[in-house]
Amino acid sequence: MKKSGKKTRRSVKKTVAKQQSIQSQQGKKDRKAKKPEAQPPATGSPPAQPLPHLDKPGDENQLRPAPQYAAPDYRGSGKLAGMSALITGGDSGIGRSVAILFAREGANVAICYLDEHADARKTCELIEAEGGKSLAISGDVQDLKFCAHSVQQVIQQFGGLNILVNNAAFQEHAASLADLTPDRVAQTFGTNLFGYLHMSQSALPYLSAGDCIINTGSVTGLRGSAHLLDYSATKGAIHAFTKSLALNLVDQGIRVNAVAPGPVWTPLNPADLGDDALARFGSETHLGRAAQPEEISPAYVFLAAPSCSRYITGLVLPITGDIEG
Repeated sequence: MKKSGKKTRRSVKKTVAKQQSIQSQQGKKDRKAKKPEAQPPATGSPPAQPLPHLDKPGDENQLRPAPQYAAPDYRGSGKLAGMSALITGGDSGIGRSVAILFAREGANVAICYLDEHADARKTCELIEAEGGKSLAISGDVQDLKFCAHSVQQVIQQFGGLNILVNNAAFQEHAASLADLTPDRVAQTFGTNLFGYLHMSQSALPYLSAGDCIINTGSVTGLRGSAHLLDYSATKGAIHAFTKSLALNLVDQGIRVNAVAPGPVWTPLNPADLGDDALARFGSETHLGRAAQPEEISPAYVFLAAPSCSRYITGLVLPITGDIEG
């Protein structure tokens, strides 16, 4: 793991403090309202899950039950042999599972993360157990200089970059539009949208024909969410950004696609929702439960591997647990 400079560490601490302040303020509003986070009524049987509370940004090592990320039934076949990947938010959740499968397919994998150091170390161990080289870089994707520095670290460590996965995210529910303070909106858009822009700008000079960018969108960007107003807006923007960048880069042979997951059991939601909403998390889907990260990550392999998706660009692939269409 690379040790970040003092300036980067100060920036990370400042961002974590902002996220936890936003979380605390919303918690006070929820308690004052004396009701759940106003999630829409769920149908079907709620999944049997404990109700952990995680301080933002959320450590996967504290989450119970532990997310399933290892995809033991997935067999690698060298689809990404000789390639190098950079995954933001790669320390946990979907990002961790994607990192493991990329390594299983032969890639070297770097991850960017905020301050979840124990999670990042674990993910690096998992990458290396699959035979890949690993690199973990702590910092805030809202900072363009950090994004540029991260890409440079990957180039120096691995000798190139072929796959960028923009996956880092910030989410905090809100009962009403009035709850969206400027600080909260800035944090959500800064991480979820500007972070994707910054990292793509930083990576692009090193990508060549056959390489790709994969963005993590969301079902909320496809359908909206009554209580994730700013988060949904960023995800809708990510979908539009994906299609627009795909058009922009098509002549260079660089593919740009997105995956739009539905509810997934990762630290993002236990670090946001309260007990009542968590108890029903995912039960409104047609499959009646939240996904595990290992059920989402193979889609990223599909979109990353030229052998699978050479003729696919500008796609927003929904994996929502619902019958689409």
